Amino acid sequence: MTIAVKSENAERFQCIRSAIDEQARVQPDGIYLIDPETGNATTFAELQTRVRAVASYIEQQNIQRGDAVAFAASNSPDTAMVILGICYGGYLATAINLVAGSSVISYVLEHSETKLVFANPAGLTAIESSLNDVKGISLRSIDAELFTTEAQSVSLQETSETGGLLMYTSGTTGQPKGVVLSQQNLLAGGENTALAHRLTRADRGMCVLPLYHINGLCVTVMGALVSGGSLAMPPKFSVSSFWETIVAQNCTWFSVVPTHISYLLHENSKPVSQKELSQLRFGRSASAPLSPDIQSAFEKKFGIPIIETMGLTETAAQILSNPLPPGTRKIGSPGIAYGNEVSICDENQIERPRDVEGEVLIRGPNVMQYYLKNEEATSQTITRDGWLRTGDLGRMDADGYVYITGRLKELIIKGGENIAPREIDEALYSHEDVVEAAAFACKCPQYGERVEAAVMLSEGSKVTADILAELCRAKLGAFKSPDKIHFLPELPKGPSGKIQRLKLVEIFDS
Repeated sequence: MTIAVKSENAERFQCIRSAIDEQARVQPDGIYLIDPETGNATTFAELQTRVRAVASYIEQQNIQRGDAVAFAASNSPDTAMVILGICYGGYLATAINLVAGSSVISYVLEHSETKLVFANPAGLTAIESSLNDVKGISLRSIDAELFTTEAQSVSLQETSETGGLLMYTSGTTGQPKGVVLSQQNLLAGGENTALAHRLTRADRGMCVLPLYHINGLCVTVMGALVSGGSLAMPPKFSVSSFWETIVAQNCTWFSVVPTHISYLLHENSKPVSQKELSQLRFGRSASAPLSPDIQSAFEKKFGIPIIETMGLTETAAQILSNPLPPGTRKIGSPGIAYGNEVSICDENQIERPRDVEGEVLIRGPNVMQYYLKNEEATSQTITRDGWLRTGDLGRMDADGYVYITGRLKELIIKGGENIAPREIDEALYSHEDVVEAAAFACKCPQYGERVEAAVMLSEGSKVTADILAELCRAKLGAFKSPDKIHFLPELPKGPSGKIQRLKLVEIFDS
């Protein structure tokens, strides 16, 4: 086991409300959020006023503390303030993944018992049909008027014990699991990021990862909040404008996934000079393993250290990080523990010796509370003494650096997003001619992994790959649908008759 590097400020804030109120008191004119497209900036004092307005609006809808209030919105400073406002009032901020299929969004809204959804135009497009399927949900657009709601009536009693974040993540059971993170979990996630990257008020990050994913929300929004720094927040990642925004907004760090690093490396437009990036301290990579070759080539081209890290939704993002220079960065490792403990264990949760492979376990203030309405999955994931089983295989070297060697769970990690193979299986099985189906991951230079599937059809079937692909897109959305579908006379099986996904990987990913 390795004891994490700890923050001196780990218990500085008891809840998100106290963090916002304290930053507004200490540096009211300090900038927190910037919209690069308009140039509009939000100070901490303005943040406090606007999140109070959001909390007040929710209270006026007679929604109880701790109830689920969802956000379905693309990135913007307004979206960030809505999320923080939900938490500020003690409600459970429920993330809607805008690229999920309508059936998944309907499931999330119903399973979470969402009472109210805040949406901007992009979010409204994504959830429109789902709102028709799930009754009893109010909709509120994210607009300027929302942030001027009369806040005098809001009862700001202690909210540290209520609310937080509800974020759904794919699992091997097919249906996404609802990860419940308390406000303390979220703050710990931000503190762990600030600690590992030595974030201060002088730092300005750029947030290009969606706020409905844990990386964008905890690493950047919470990391900047607890450190008192600022964030430039464009609506999405753009290769063509990435460096222009970094330079124009004087950003000192950014957080991306390996796919983005590869895109930036291979961009053929006029390259930015290293002199223009002199204020940039580091770039951060997470959500999927980073190719050592890509990392080395990127650092050579741009002169910026890339800090590889690792995190989970269940741990409020970051669990491991390489140190900043001049500390030792070990290429191929997501680093050492910051703010939580890490242990490599056997199947009985007994610690393995150094450099011996086992399952990666995490314990700390960032570990989730439970899976919503799923006691079985919670008990399988969190041990009695508070260790979270990640499902990842890894080893730890003598210096405490962890190396991920594989996965116990059959997740496909495409562009940093977890995709459960069973979700795809079930979409394929919904066609009456499909007798056997199994989705699996294949290596992909752009996304790290891509989705492929193998099927066996009933005798005489005329079904084509295009028909099945369209079926999957309709049910799951384009992102989760197979890039290629293979037809086999029979899928490989083990002695019990279970389809062997790894055999399919060996066949088609060689």
